[in-house]
Amino acid sequence: MNSLFLASALVAAASAATAETPELVVYTYDSFVSEWGPGPAVEAAFEETCGCDLKFVGAGDGAALLARVKLEGARSDADVVLGLDTNLTAAAKETGLFAPISVSADYALPVEWSDDMFAPYDWGYFAFVHNADSPAPTNFKALGESDAKIVIQDPRSSTPGLGLLLWVKAAYGAEAPAIWAGLSDNIVTVTKGWSEAYGLFLEGEADMVLSYTTSPAYHLIAEEDASKAAAVFDEGHYMQVEVAGKLAATDQPELADQFLVFMVSDAFQSIIPTTNWMYPAVVPAEGLPAGFETLVSPEKSLLLPEGEAAAVRDEALGEWLSALSQ
Repeated sequence: MNSLFLASALVAAASAATAETPELVVYTYDSFVSEWGPGPAVEAAFEETCGCDLKFVGAGDGAALLARVKLEGARSDADVVLGLDTNLTAAAKETGLFAPISVSADYALPVEWSDDMFAPYDWGYFAFVHNADSPAPTNFKALGESDAKIVIQDPRSSTPGLGLLLWVKAAYGAEAPAIWAGLSDNIVTVTKGWSEAYGLFLEGEADMVLSYTTSPAYHLIAEEDASKAAAVFDEGHYMQVEVAGKLAATDQPELADQFLVFMVSDAFQSIIPTTNWMYPAVVPAEGLPAGFETLVSPEKSLLLPEGEAAAVRDEALGEWLSALSQ
């Protein structure tokens, strides 16, 4: 056989094989796709079952995901968006870019779940993490009166940052501007995302960082380091439920549905606790890893319904910006 013909045939065969492998594109936040995040393990596990190429695309932090999808509109390459939370789902639905889904599971969430557009994959409580050998304030007022240096995230790009705004608003209502006025001197810097903020805290640039009650589990389990703790606040802790949804313009609707169902399976959920360091939405068969039982459990949970969260978001953002500009 002519060698040139053979080479051409092999190239054509390889191209055909590639074309026959469907690709599923999932937009998510940067820490999810990092080498230490859930992304690599989830990709390997799903590709074992789907006969597809799963491609995660990091798009900044959680709140930046929605902004990107809105900008791209129906032209987006994404099939699935993973990393929004209930503070953003109302705004996401208003875009008309998401399609209904059918996902059911035995959820282990502290709230009832009934949403035909988004499915939860993990949850947790926001908290300020600090060095365990240093005393920590027990509420926002005490934090504002202290000399503690804190790092927080921008609510316009980060779901923890937005969660903090709604935490203060849910706990204090009309008193929220006064709380922010008290906190303004404590804030060392505001980062675009969680990874940058937590990194600054670990580098000693701040005494406390906005994170989660589950964050100390990472240090305890992965590093055998019990030096970090989450401060328990009297007014309660705001909850985050992270979700994923399917874009209406996807060219892989069945594969997107398959991924969302896989997302609530044991294969996916067992990866979450020790990679995303959050509580899984569905408790895996083997239960939670040793070390999670040591985490603080807030006595009071705060969570605004998605519609209310959307309604007060702009007001809360204005109060935050006003306090930080003084």
